[in-house]
Amino acid sequence: MKSASPYVFVDNCLEVIEYYQSLFGGEIKNIQKSNDGKCLHAELYLGNSIIHFSDTFGKTLKGDNVRISLECESEDEIRRVYDSLSKSGKITAPLQDTFWGAIHANIVDKFGIGWLLNYQK
Repeated sequence: MKSASPYVFVDNCLEVIEYYQSLFGGEIKNIQKSNDGKCLHAELYLGNSIIHFSDTFGKTLKGDNVRISLECESEDEIRRVYDSLSKSGKITAPLQDTFWGAIHANIVDKFGIGWLLNYQK
């Protein structure tokens, strides 16, 4: 496993990430916006850690706005983790190739924890 880091889904993502940067310092990187101006992805680098952010798309329930992002080392690893978590969990986005050149999936495990699985090819 390359890394595990928090992924925060909020309204007004860029405003929120700038607020946290003003509190903690760090550097904002990798901002990706949709055609309608919403933030698809942004990262706040704090030392050796990264907090990922995105605007919400659709209704996000209270308590469901933070998930754990796993960056996998290989395609075999992401498939193994996906298979393991999905056996007793709920797939919210199936394992698939993405427009950003990765294999990606979203799963909520049997304990209600949301996982974003990613392997950058």
